[in-house]
Amino acid sequence: MTKKTDIPIKDLVGMIKHGELRLPEMQRRYVWTSTRVRDLLDSLYRGYPSGSILVWETDLEQPVRDLAVSQSSTPFSTYKLLLDGQQRLTSLSAVLRGEPVTVRNRQRPIDIAFNLDYPEVSPTEILEVEDDEESPISMSDDLHDEEAETTERESTMMERLNKRTFAVAFRNLLAQANWVSVTEVFSGKKSDWDFLKLLVKTPDDPKYKFYSDRLQRLRNIQQYSYVMHVLGRELSYEEVAEIFVRVNSLGAKLRGSDLALAQVTAKWPNSLRLFEDFAEECEESQFTIDVGLLVRLMVIFATGHCQFKTVSSIPLEKMQASWEKAKDGMRYALNFLRANADIEDESLLSSPFFILPIATYGVLKDGQISPADASAMLHWLYVANAKAHYSGSSETKLDYDLGLLFKGSGFDALIDPLRQRYGRLDVEAGDFAGRDTRNALFSLAYLALKHSGAKDWRDGLGLSLAHQGKLHYIEYHHIFPKSLLQKAGYEKAEINEIANMAFISGRANRRISNKEPSEYIPDIIKDRGEDALSSQYIPLDAAMWEIAAYRDFLQYRRKALAEAVNDFIENACRAGRATARISKAA
Repeated sequence: MTKKTDIPIKDLVGMIKHGELRLPEMQRRYVWTSTRVRDLLDSLYRGYPSGSILVWETDLEQPVRDLAVSQSSTPFSTYKLLLDGQQRLTSLSAVLRGEPVTVRNRQRPIDIAFNLDYPEVSPTEILEVEDDEESPISMSDDLHDEEAETTERESTMMERLNKRTFAVAFRNLLAQANWVSVTEVFSGKKSDWDFLKLLVKTPDDPKYKFYSDRLQRLRNIQQYSYVMHVLGRELSYEEVAEIFVRVNSLGAKLRGSDLALAQVTAKWPNSLRLFEDFAEECEESQFTIDVGLLVRLMVIFATGHCQFKTVSSIPLEKMQASWEKAKDGMRYALNFLRANADIEDESLLSSPFFILPIATYGVLKDGQISPADASAMLHWLYVANAKAHYSGSSETKLDYDLGLLFKGSGFDALIDPLRQRYGRLDVEAGDFAGRDTRNALFSLAYLALKHSGAKDWRDGLGLSLAHQGKLHYIEYHHIFPKSLLQKAGYEKAEINEIANMAFISGRANRRISNKEPSEYIPDIIKDRGEDALSSQYIPLDAAMWEIAAYRDFLQYRRKALAEAVNDFIENACRAGRATARISKAA
């Protein structure tokens, strides 16, 4: 039934290139970040264990998918379908072949750099744990601050990177003599001397062999052997799907939606293509919707709850009928979010789960939403989003909310549980203290400032996440630059508070760079008037623009933002009661 063999990475990459190794329909898309690829290479370089590979060898006609790197077609009648190891092998194929990965129909290169001068120390001494949360607004402001900071700061950053063996490549890093592109080393187009001539004077230099040995050790990653477990041809797709679910459940390597999708595709062949096509339709409306969320919505209509425990027992006919409801509900929800709530894309939601009750309600009411219903839905959405309602035990909370809707209640019934859970529904100044861009209040502050008439400080355009052109993208800007506050001894938490953020275009952000507010704000007032500040709730008192007055500035703006957010919610709900601008059509 199952056989086992050792196979080097070089051969696995070749199998991918020639189309001999493909993905079954149950597999999800490639999701690894460049930092994950960096850490994989580091582990392989050191010879650390790196898991195993699970494939199914079959001559049955099955719905298959390409990996996220280019693949040729294969003339063979048998397939090897990759069940476990997609992320690792796609990453290695991209790096070794110099191929970009395709994620959501966009190509993205993976460029990792190797440090020829890395210190021989335990990697645990330099391990970094990175946050995987993303802000809804561009984070380019951080880069502007770094570019503007002192040579001493840049030197410190390079010293930190030089303690690493691998790093995600960028232009200035690869300009250093001791850093080389991993892909270039694997390509074989350059000799050792080409890489080392900036580090040693001649090949006779004793250091030459030292560096050359490190390059060879890097190339030897291609010879690292994975244990490949091969499931036999006698197995059915349904049985292989069960193995896939069990293997990934035990290791907790995949989300519940990934495992549920495997069970759905086992019962409903070619359904993944339907889900992915609809996800692309959503993306045309600026919403990036994960296939797993679509599967969850389908399960909600099939079972009345959001959990995947019973997905394998849903009859195919019910699954297909529920999918039609899920599409109708998702279209309704996205229209409501965009047209009524002014949520331009999913990044302004603290959880994608907020889409699901709205989609469910739209179908249950057949799109016939009264002004009072629309107002209650808006009120619930803004308050629950600001409170990060669907964090923690999100499925339990979602099931409770869905239960009320399926029993015939409206969104007004979902408000009281919020009040019982959080005590109060309004926002106070203290709620902003120590809260940064990862907090759920950040997106609500953005919406409040947008509706107060805030405009870019350079071109006068109103705030929008959908502006065309890179220079017009809205970014969050530290009103008091981080570098200046750090020098003045302020704490990181207060430096990165939401109260220290304004929303402006990338071009305006770069022009300001790391100037002190007392230096650049007078020019803004001169060019755009005092309303440019007041619409972003920035004090007009010049005494608060000084670094020494930063904490007074924070107190002022926390209070101002709290008032802005509360007014925004009240006015939005009042408008919802006046008119329900909801379209059931796509």
